[in-house]
Amino acid sequence: MNPSIFKAYDIRGFYPQDLNENNIVIVVKAIYQFFTEKLSKADLTIVLGRDMRLSSPSLSEIAKKTLLDLGVTVVDIGLSSTPTVYFAVHHFKYDAGIQISASHNPKDWNGIKFFYRQRNKLTKVSKNTGMDEIKDLSLRNRFSFSKKPGKLISKDVLKDEVDYAYKLVNPKIKKFKVVVDTANAMGSLYIEEIFKRTNCELVKMNFNLDGTFPAHEANPIKFETLKPLQQKVIQEKADFGIATDGDGDRIFFIDEKGQIVPATLISALIAREILQKNKNEKILVDIRYTRNTVKVVKDLGGTPIINVVGHALITEHLNRVNGAFSGESSGHFFFRETGGAESAIRVIYYVMKAITKYKKPLSEIIHEFLSSYESSEFNFTLPKGTNNKTVLEKISLDYKNGEINWMDGLSVDYPNWRFNIRASNTESLIRLNLEADTEALMKQKLEEVTAKILSLGARSD
Repeated sequence: MNPSIFKAYDIRGFYPQDLNENNIVIVVKAIYQFFTEKLSKADLTIVLGRDMRLSSPSLSEIAKKTLLDLGVTVVDIGLSSTPTVYFAVHHFKYDAGIQISASHNPKDWNGIKFFYRQRNKLTKVSKNTGMDEIKDLSLRNRFSFSKKPGKLISKDVLKDEVDYAYKLVNPKIKKFKVVVDTANAMGSLYIEEIFKRTNCELVKMNFNLDGTFPAHEANPIKFETLKPLQQKVIQEKADFGIATDGDGDRIFFIDEKGQIVPATLISALIAREILQKNKNEKILVDIRYTRNTVKVVKDLGGTPIINVVGHALITEHLNRVNGAFSGESSGHFFFRETGGAESAIRVIYYVMKAITKYKKPLSEIIHEFLSSYESSEFNFTLPKGTNNKTVLEKISLDYKNGEINWMDGLSVDYPNWRFNIRASNTESLIRLNLEADTEALMKQKLEEVTAKILSLGARSD
């Protein structure tokens, strides 16, 4: 078994050379043993879902058979987004969940996301919460389980998930025209369910589930994949557009002018809606871009808490501080009421509610939150063998008159601008995000910091 499949936040690799019908048996046994130890019980009820990749049906079947042989009650929800698996475990109070998916990765990949529930909180298994244990158990492959019959339950939970999100947001929704590109992936399922309950006009792009991804990568953080959607929004004179990723846990919006809405401004929109109900809530803010959301949270009496990057880490932090909400600039949005996990459905309802309530187009609503201009992310490859941390330390020396923070990479704050540089855990790669009070200052400082990175031997990726 290739040990590199055990990633920071999930298990992922090429099919069939890295993950296949043989070694998934070993991995599922390791996951089961880990769950039994964490939950102090052997008779587990585990939700099993899968995405539309060509290898997912066979991998899911083997995972199901393995779990049944271990005596597990398997709640098979079939084709589903990852947030639907989170919802099913949390809402119906099952023990744990396993999703067969490689998220936004290309078609030749597959993987496993898995998590467990303790009371009303979910714990996603990551490098901080047990992935090394799963890796060690899998590589040792010394299990002594006695075979016992499990129980299979087939369940459709999507309608319940949409009902729950609607109840929490309680939106009035006017008749919109919305263009949605789901990249032939799992977001199409919940988009269909949301819009069949409205009188909105839904213009579909790439809705047929197809694990070959014939249109484009299911990765909206690569903004080039959004260009056809942007053009379609303008062509259709739509109110807004939506793009979802491979397993449906990330979402991006296009305004009526065809412009990409930064995820941080969607976070600000949601934070406002939440804080208007209860101003004492804690809102977690992505360390890459803090200024827009922090201002909204402070203005409305909430408590902003800066958060590290990574969906599993955000879920853990949100639960630990009992926060109401967190948004990540990569398009993940997390809520207390889903155990700290993502709910793209709830995000869509918040956006539709805001446009209806304020009687303004999305671009105008979003502009109200814009107090800081963001650069978008820039990647730089470092020379082989370069120590990422050393590079960041050298850059920090040039900015020691700013407020320096090492919580997640190097962050430096000044009164009118700031930046964050994070190093990859697995590659000689660093990522720069920068924001400033004005667009001109943002561009000036971006050029300045970029020049410093390049002077240390890096090349623009």
